[in-house]
Amino acid sequence: MTLMTLLSIRNQLPGTVTAVQTGEVMATVRIRLDGGQDLMAAITLEAAHQLGLTAGTAVQALVKSTEVSLAAGQVAGLSIRNRLPGTITGLTIGDIMASVKIILEGAELTSVITKEAATDLGLFVGSDVVALIKATEVSVATA
Repeated sequence: MTLMTLLSIRNQLPGTVTAVQTGEVMATVRIRLDGGQDLMAAITLEAAHQLGLTAGTAVQALVKSTEVSLAAGQVAGLSIRNRLPGTITGLTIGDIMASVKIILEGAELTSVITKEAATDLGLFVGSDVVALIKATEVSVATA
């Protein structure tokens, strides 16, 4: 059993670091997911050093399901770096919240959004969506 199986974070995406850019306090980490999509994480410089992140490092990108927003189509004019297209494979709508399962190329994401948002977007199993994730909401663990 690995550490990843002990986390409550639903979205644990395997990938490989392609680049690390460091600043005074923070670092941006570009990750190529196993399915071929690119993801960016913004983490503290201290964490990047402690994890020993360099190009070629195998990692898990971790994203809480509550931090995955959805769009019914491509969007422009956003500061959100991570825009992952996918298809809804599961949809559970409760009284207040909805849980949405999305298949990406080679990975699956879970998004938890309000029932109202799911209704407004007209979501259904089989519909195409774009998962939107701020780089600051992506955590990184070494694989």
